[in-house]
Amino acid sequence: MPWFSFLAIFFVVWFIVLFVTLPFGVRRVENPEPGHEVGAPEQPYMWWKALAATILASLVTALIWASFRYGWIDFRS
Repeated sequence: MPWFSFLAIFFVVWFIVLFVTLPFGVRRVENPEPGHEVGAPEQPYMWWKALAATILASLVTALIWASFRYGWIDFRS
């Protein structure tokens, strides 16, 4: 399988993992300022969530690559 296929798989998995990690550690602002959204998080920690998504997506993509490499998943038979 070409490398750009695995790159596409990585980006799809990365976005799925990012959406899974978004709700973790979210705290609402108790007394929002006028004009601010009531449900907006106080500290979203997006850099940590993007880093976690990158690490987890790398592991999942490596597992998918290994399954293709060693024949655990085979679409040709």
